[in-house]
Amino acid sequence: MQNQSSQWFVPAILALGAGLALWYYWVRVSEPLPRIEPEPAPAVEAPVELPGPLHPVETIAEEVPEPQDLVPLPPLDQSDDYFKLEVSTVFGAAIEEMLADSRMIERVVATVDNLPRSHVAERVRPLGGLGDPFVVDSQDASGAFFIDTTNYRRYDALVDMAMAADLDAVIELYRRYYPLFQDAYVDLGYPQGYFNDRLVEVIDHLLQTPDIGDPVSLVRPHVLYEFEDPDLEALSSGQKLLLRMGREHRNNLKGRLRDLRDRVTTL
Repeated sequence: MQNQSSQWFVPAILALGAGLALWYYWVRVSEPLPRIEPEPAPAVEAPVELPGPLHPVETIAEEVPEPQDLVPLPPLDQSDDYFKLEVSTVFGAAIEEMLADSRMIERVVATVDNLPRSHVAERVRPLGGLGDPFVVDSQDASGAFFIDTTNYRRYDALVDMAMAADLDAVIELYRRYYPLFQDAYVDLGYPQGYFNDRLVEVIDHLLQTPDIGDPVSLVRPHVLYEFEDPDLEALSSGQKLLLRMGREHRNNLKGRLRDLRDRVTTL
């Protein structure tokens, strides 16, 4: 009898378990599934509008009524012969022997960009050396060094060409070749930059060159001479170049730079 009871007990337990399982399953299935909130879509950022140039240049090609009648510009890497010919026409034949052999427009752009910095590498300069050596006066009894005023004559030819050039012709040359100047500036590492804006910045920087008189004291801590005044020595390469030219040349070039700035900001 006990064995019979135990025989029924086991099936009963199994049946009860199955019933509970079926009930649990029915309740769970019949319950509404929890609402799954969709993840919010990522916000779509509005495209960033890059600021336009501060001083846009209207190139000659843009204002010619029939641009197909205009001789097209050569590619940047084939522009040297054309550009050098027009530079010599504007500034005079004497400048031809000063011009670098190749990559003229790239050199002009790189030099302009580096004038506010501490150094302009010789390999990027569009003009060759001045020929005459830097002259220093060391006759002071204390043994101090000064810039010899005869040194300023090294820059006579260069400054004379800059002052004698017809500014209208300079601007016309600049506008004509501006697309290549812009290409060279982008290639220099400024894909969103605008070369004319950089040119205006550099002109403003050069115009801030302090006005100093003679004698200009120097020191020679190593091979090269430096300005004794640490404030002068801390100036940029472009500003120190204007100081080495002497006051007369510096003032003349500053006046020319102001005229140039007026023109390139209203093109």
